[in-house]
Amino acid sequence: MKTADLKIKTDDQLALDLQSLEKERFNLRFRTATSQLEAPARVRVVRRTIARIKTLQSERTRSAAAK
Repeated sequence: MKTADLKIKTDDQLALDLQSLEKERFNLRFRTATSQLEAPARVRVVRRTIARIKTLQSERTRSAAAK
């Protein structure tokens, strides 16, 4: 997902996306360990999307605290 797509989502939607991506990352880690992973690049995409969501959440928290 692009950052612009994430910025238009609400906090609840971001939390749901984060939860589903964490589950996917967990499953990808197991598939990697058992050598059953078809698309190794997906691990990187998921990890970076999680980081984008967490960054956006922290920015929103900081801006709300500053107000």
